[in-house]
Amino acid sequence: MANFDQELDACGLNCPLPILRAKKALASLSSGQVLHVIATDPGSLKDFEAFAKQTGNQLMESKEDGGKYFFLIKKN
Repeated sequence: MANFDQELDACGLNCPLPILRAKKALASLSSGQVLHVIATDPGSLKDFEAFAKQTGNQLMESKEDGGKYFFLIKKN
């Protein structure tokens, strides 16, 4: 997995909380920094894809492993 600047644990949270927490975390990062999100909501896969498109941030990685979902989002 790539390096990241901040990690957000959104496990146990359901839509839209993982996205809202990610939005808040990204606001504290500088352009080009990377946020690593861990979630357990299966809907988060589609949510983070849509979120990246809407906000212009780059979804660098999106994967599922053992019921957890991992995302790397680079702030634009």
